[in-house]
Order: sequence, then C-alpha cells, then structure tokens
Amino acid sequence: MTSAWLPTAPCSPRTCVETTPAAARAVPRAVLRLTGVALLLLAGAALSPLAARLPEAAVRRWCRWIVRAAGVRVRITGGPAPAGGLLLVANHISWLDVPLLAAVRPARMLAKTEVRHWPLAGALAARGGTLFIDRDRLRALPDTVARIAGALREGAAIAAFPEGSTWCGRAQGPFRRAVFQAALDAGVPVQPVRIAYRLGPATACTAPAFVGDDTLIASVWRVLTSRGLVAEVEVRPAIPPGGVPDRRALARAAQQHPGPAPAGTHAVLVA
Repeated sequence: MTSAWLPTAPCSPRTCVETTPAAARAVPRAVLRLTGVALLLLAGAALSPLAARLPEAAVRRWCRWIVRAAGVRVRITGGPAPAGGLLLVANHISWLDVPLLAAVRPARMLAKTEVRHWPLAGALAARGGTLFIDRDRLRALPDTVARIAGALREGAAIAAFPEGSTWCGRAQGPFRRAVFQAALDAGVPVQPVRIAYRLGPATACTAPAFVGDDTLIASVWRVLTSRGLVAEVEVRPAIPPGGVPDRRALARAAQQHPGPAPAGTHAVLVA
C-alpha cells in the first residue's frame, strides 16, 4: 500500500549525483568545515531551551551560518514570509534544505521518524519541536493532519517537503496533498519556496543531493569537499487562505506558483 507520506523517487547516487574523488588537499578543508558545522550545531543544542525567546533574525542567521560553514554560499531572494500561522513548503534535494528553510523563517519541521535517530541533528530537531511522522502508518494520516492544523491555528510556522522524498535537483516530484489539508483546515497561508544548488552563477549541481540508498555521511562528505557551491532559495509570493478551493489545487498551486515579485523583494547573499 502506498502511503500519502511515502512516495518514491527514481533518483539514485549512481545515476543522478555528481561524484568526483576528493583531492588530498580538500580533506583538511573538509575537516575544518565539519568542525565548524558541529560547533554551530552544539551551540544550537545548548541554546535550544531558550529558542522561544531568541529573535527570529538570530535563528535565521544561525541557520545561514550552518550552511556557510559547510562551504556553501547562500543566496535568498524574495520574501519576507508572512508572520503568524504559516505552512512553509519547498522542493526537497538535500539535508541542507532544512537550515535553508529555517533561514527563510524559523519553523517546526515535519520529518520522518528516522531523523530522530540522526547523530546530533536528530536531538536538535526533537528539541526544536519537530513533528515526526511514521510514514508507514497510513491510518495515522488523519491524526497527523489534525496535529499540524492545530499547531498552525496556534500561530506556529510549519515547514514541510511535500514531495515526500528527495530528488536530485534536475528533476522534481509532485507535491503530495495531505499536508495542504492542514493549511486549509487551519485557514492559514501557504508559503512556497524553491531551492536549487549551483556551481557558480548558472551551472546546476547535484553533489548536495541525498537520494535513494545514499548515506548521510557520503552526502555530507560530497558537500564538504566541494568548491564553489551556491544554494539558491527563492521565496515565492504566499498563497492566501481561501484563495484555492481544495488540497489538490493548493498543492499544484504551491508547486507551480511563481507569481509576481512581492513588495519589499530582497536578496540576501552570504559570501
């Protein structure tokens, strides 16, 4: 039985991901980057009890620092995201997508239960209020949607990757409908975000992808040993509540909706 949370993607490390052996000179740089990322995560874990009192700007800056510490420049265009209850949705390519979304607006993540067991990041996710989903239990779907809607009604921002699986970045899967029902039930806007990874200004790069039977360690190492990676985050115009009649149309609009540039459009580049 196919779960609404558990679609499959055809992408795999062997066919989709650009892999080149790391030069010997890249190893010390990668170790230094890994140390920087670990220190930032540890600092976040230490400060997590105070997260509710920290300014959102400080959390967004910390998330950009994590990506930058991994050797990836960050470019954010569009925005800002609305305040109050908000469903933040994006395409899913890499483990880097999580801090990139939080750099747009800090939010409670929607994640598979396996993430809870990731070293350090899993504990940090749990402390940050992540809503974990058992994707193999289709019967739990209504209760999960109700939990998300309840959090949205209370004014929380919830971040989700509606494709339900990572893709390499050259291809993309359709947005699944279930999570959009929560936004409809809660009467909150949906904020679409588009993420892409490039080498330089124009060349698409799949090295950061975390797909198929890839391991987290292998994906992290590809990022740490790469040079010139840029993460591009496009914050598209929010879809207001009541503007789309049902969850199928809302999912389609969130995936395809480029819209006009909103007032106050800006670009942030972390060199």
